[in-house]
Amino acid sequence: MPPTALPLTADADANASDAELAARAAQGDTQAFACIMRRHNQLLFRTARSILHSDADTEDALQDAYLRAWRAIGGFRDEAKLSTWLVRIVINEVLGRLRRRGAQVIPLDGGVASEDDDAPDTQLADDPDRQPERLAMREDLRRLMERRIDRLPDAYRTVFVLRAVQELSVGETAEALQLPEATVRLRFFRARSLLRESLSRDIDLATGDAFAFDGARCDRIVARVLAALP
Repeated sequence: MPPTALPLTADADANASDAELAARAAQGDTQAFACIMRRHNQLLFRTARSILHSDADTEDALQDAYLRAWRAIGGFRDEAKLSTWLVRIVINEVLGRLRRRGAQVIPLDGGVASEDDDAPDTQLADDPDRQPERLAMREDLRRLMERRIDRLPDAYRTVFVLRAVQELSVGETAEALQLPEATVRLRFFRARSLLRESLSRDIDLATGDAFAFDGARCDRIVARVLAALP
């Protein structure tokens, strides 16, 4: 059957369950499949990114995984969660790419939300979390966290992303990665411990550099004092 798009409203799609959207997609409804993609894009991107370490490679893998999902969605059964089914497809696509590259595959693992450009200045002033310096600081922290998560061992990284970043339950993570729940708990605990150790070292180094008084600032003060001497 050729792909079709049923004339339903965006609100109807947004309120439809995953099972309803999957059933429509299985009948060739591309609009329903687009809603599925938008609903699960962040989860699937983060999952693939946790393995590939590259935004560009992740986008390519995610696109191919969605094409696989489109071809296979007729076999989806709603006794499973659609998100879990999609995660398995994405992981299989990513691991397949790594194997084809000859990379070592260890068996099992966004952006800051945009601000409203039309928000009034008074709202910005009243909310300290939306002050420009606070937003810049959060952006720096986000990048630091992403670098540290990227450095986690492969066995821990995807578990951490699904549990901490995506906030999936232990059971959902275990089902998505096909791991025992005890293994998920252990890897998540170890990943958090490694991140704490890494971030603690960053904080210790940054503390030593706080309020630095060398370089141009030191030269400037010395020059001013010397110029003021009789």
